[in-house]
Amino acid sequence: MLADKDAIAMIAVRDLTAAARFYGEVLGLEKLDSPEEQVLVYRSGATKLNVYRSEFAGTNKATTVMWNGGGELEAIAARLKSNGVKFEHYDMPGLTLEGDIHVGNRMKVAWFKDVDGNILSIVSG
Repeated sequence: MLADKDAIAMIAVRDLTAAARFYGEVLGLEKLDSPEEQVLVYRSGATKLNVYRSEFAGTNKATTVMWNGGGELEAIAARLKSNGVKFEHYDMPGLTLEGDIHVGNRMKVAWFKDVDGNILSIVSG
């Protein structure tokens, strides 16, 4: 039923202006026209992210959005870091930390947070 339908990530934030700077300028996502004033819509590959104002922003303690960086993971992480992104370092069983990238089990992943503490990541593997 939904297997051939695109999914849209919904990301709750407190401050749309700060979120617009982060998702547009820091992450480099393309802002699309929004049908509503209180929602920012971004294109990421063939998918969309809706960023909306909510009192529950940043309350999710798990990954909100993950991007597949493929073989470009290290380069993407370096560009994000140069844009001011601070990467999270976790003690994860089976993964070792190499700089800002967790490596193991045939995958690499780097976690970071947006301005509201939503956990985001890039992965390869």
